[in-house]
Amino acid sequence: MTARRTGGTLVLVGGGEWRDGVRDLHRELLERSGAKEVVVLPAAAAFEHPERAVARAREHFETLGAKVCPVMVLQRHDADAPDVAEAVHKAKFIYLADGSPLHLRSVLKASPLYEALLAAYHGGAVVAASGAGATVICDPMVDPRGGAYTVGLAIVANLAVFPYHGTAADHLRDRSIDLLPASATLVGIDEATALVRDPDASWRAAGVGAVSVYRGREPHEYRNEAVPELTM
Repeated sequence: MTARRTGGTLVLVGGGEWRDGVRDLHRELLERSGAKEVVVLPAAAAFEHPERAVARAREHFETLGAKVCPVMVLQRHDADAPDVAEAVHKAKFIYLADGSPLHLRSVLKASPLYEALLAAYHGGAVVAASGAGATVICDPMVDPRGGAYTVGLAIVANLAVFPYHGTAADHLRDRSIDLLPASATLVGIDEATALVRDPDASWRAAGVGAVSVYRGREPHEYRNEAVPELTM
């Protein structure tokens, strides 16, 4: 059977994206992509000092020998600019920073920027998204206002991401488990930890924490290993 290919590499981070826990993964992804710079989109942090997110990313990636190219799209109208879409389309490594998932969705949805991000991914780029970003680019999307579900952007369908899994409030986690649609799989991802979909569509856990795949209330935990039960 021929392996199904996705084009690029998708990296869903549970938060704490520019910490030592994912340094080795980022080094691997830079080498794989051939990228000398990382395009950072801080849109989710638009109301939380996005320049600080960029500064943290720059400090982190400079230690790995890569530059950071910030794309300061902070509002929906910014995402319509042709030069912004072109910069993302050409990128080999794109990073969506953490922040507000609802704001990030409003910025990206049905925009030329989002279409450029999809084109880059299917063309072989690494697309990484942390916290808010990881929830938004999947579907269904965990709603931060209470742990229920809303519509995500569906780079991956039938997969819901619960970020900050190891430190989240129990009642929010329980609500997301109880309200999960029957067609979807819920994955909890710890901080400084990533769920990675490689170009052959296989999944693996990376980083310092656990990736928890829920089938009912009890999760299966994976640490720096393949996650074979994910097939989407």
